[in-house]
Amino acid sequence: MSKVISQAPQLDSNGLRQALRIAGGCTIGFTISKLMNWPYGIFFTVYPMLLLGLVPVLNKSIVRQFLASAAISIPMVLVMQGLFSHLPVLMTIIVFLAFCFLFYQMSSGAAFLFGALGVVGLSIQLHFSSYVTGTDSVYPLILSNGLATLLSTAIAFAMHGIFPDVTARPVRAVPAKAKESIRHEVLLCATVATLSFVAFQVLDLQDSISAQASSVLILFSLCWKAAGMAGWQRAIGTLIGCNAALLAQVLLYNHTDFLLFPVLILWTLSFIFSRFHILGGGPPGIGFGVLTTFGILFGNSLGPGQDLVYSALYRFSSVAVAIVASLCAVYIMHHILNRFSATRHHTYE
Repeated sequence: MSKVISQAPQLDSNGLRQALRIAGGCTIGFTISKLMNWPYGIFFTVYPMLLLGLVPVLNKSIVRQFLASAAISIPMVLVMQGLFSHLPVLMTIIVFLAFCFLFYQMSSGAAFLFGALGVVGLSIQLHFSSYVTGTDSVYPLILSNGLATLLSTAIAFAMHGIFPDVTARPVRAVPAKAKESIRHEVLLCATVATLSFVAFQVLDLQDSISAQASSVLILFSLCWKAAGMAGWQRAIGTLIGCNAALLAQVLLYNHTDFLLFPVLILWTLSFIFSRFHILGGGPPGIGFGVLTTFGILFGNSLGPGQDLVYSALYRFSSVAVAIVASLCAVYIMHHILNRFSATRHHTYE
């Protein structure tokens, strides 16, 4: 009988410590931002999730890539919004070239984390900065992003110091890619990311930051075959994350002003879904989609006198539409690029 009943997969010692690092990191970032009443709490909650969740280790290369992603996205946003915001066609071209550079870093494998975090940071900042009014109003956004990057780095070091791995992790070899595949992935992802940026500007979707981020996050798979699965997992993760946020609101009721309650709920949810993310093998999947969804909801929509109900319900519907539209664009671009030998994608095992 015991052979028939399968046991649920369990975290090993390293996996348990990574889950504790993710839960502790995002909770500390969220708590500090709320205590200090800093704007754009999304950065302080989600950035520790990305740094501690996308990679299970912390070394000089990872820290350099994380800091460099902010160092390059901040000047890009300042230059684009300051000099070219009144020239939409030229700005769209510059955004496309910036995405090409970042996705090239991801596709070539030389600095995947730098490219991935740069894409996310640039997309979110361009989204927020497009709706600010006044010359100086963009600076709180830039300062919040830079401060969140530094704070997240310090939090990551603290979490790795408190919850270190028990055993050394094996180094995964990155397979070499043909130049045609790299061109294919860069042009495909940069085009779809730019179309996402343009669509959210033209349609004036100011409150759809999660949908805009989701349309970019599914591109981390870099190709059509994996993007379809990534989009499906992202949609499921968003649905679960929104329902988890609604459950959190029910438990909080009207006690969001007492910071201890949302902190405890955020830590509990982060730890639970970090387990699913880690058991999935590490790549962004359903578990990571859940994490980033309620991380965005907590960081951007929860504060004194606020609640998550409207944000959660609106967020899932907007994310579902954004994912379907992005996958359609990925599918079309994939077949267009595959018509040319110079940009034909090769399948790797």
